[in-house]
Amino acid sequence: MKKSTREPNGYYFSLNFAIVVPMANEEKEFKPFITQLKDTFDYLGAGTCYLVVDKVSKDKTLQLCRQLSRQDKRFVTVWSPQNRNVVDAYLAGYRAAYKKGHKIIIEMDAGLSHDPRAIPLFLRVLNEGNECAFGSRFINGGSIQNSDLRRTILSKGGTLLSNMLLGTKMYDATSGYQGFHSEVVGQFLKHDFLSKAHFYQTELRYLLRKKRFAEVPIHYRAPSPSVSSKSISNSFAVLFYYVWRRVIGQSVMLK
Repeated sequence: MKKSTREPNGYYFSLNFAIVVPMANEEKEFKPFITQLKDTFDYLGAGTCYLVVDKVSKDKTLQLCRQLSRQDKRFVTVWSPQNRNVVDAYLAGYRAAYKKGHKIIIEMDAGLSHDPRAIPLFLRVLNEGNECAFGSRFINGGSIQNSDLRRTILSKGGTLLSNMLLGTKMYDATSGYQGFHSEVVGQFLKHDFLSKAHFYQTELRYLLRKKRFAEVPIHYRAPSPSVSSKSISNSFAVLFYYVWRRVIGQSVMLK
């Protein structure tokens, strides 16, 4: 495996990295997403992708992933039928990548919601002394497209609430495009997450708020289906649990 590369400006960075992608009913967007991911891997000369599939998928996603894994060893299919929710899917991917010894692990969504061409930006940030790299739609260079007003309000509102109530200092606390050094992954894999859905991203950022991090501008489009009321209820329950812990002087963080 190629261990490092040099950019035109002479900057070196490690290429022992993996991508973790939950795959749920992705048959329609499978080919364009994988094509862009392959192009990025080819450009970098390295990369491994862990495609996590569970029983949520009712189409040919699992079949397509397994076929791809047979044809291209850079893609590993992780069949995880025991998953109870999307958080389990993310963690199953992290666990598989961590066990293989990748130095950097990046999480992203499928369906081109997240642009694979941003991967080099995450690698660069994580090789500049940062332990975490968080994708942000709300900083200079970032954007959010094809999203209804309700989803945008939830994303921005979630960030504002997190910063105000939990003491975080981020421009985007709800994005699912993020990367970490393996040491950090090893730490949060031991944590019992309270989130069952979308608030997982915010919970993770809160737990890692004292780590060295930088936000990476990303372009986000074609969001997943509308957020359910059950997911929103879980988000508020988890938020106020951590707020209460903070009020009584028992803040939680990963060291």
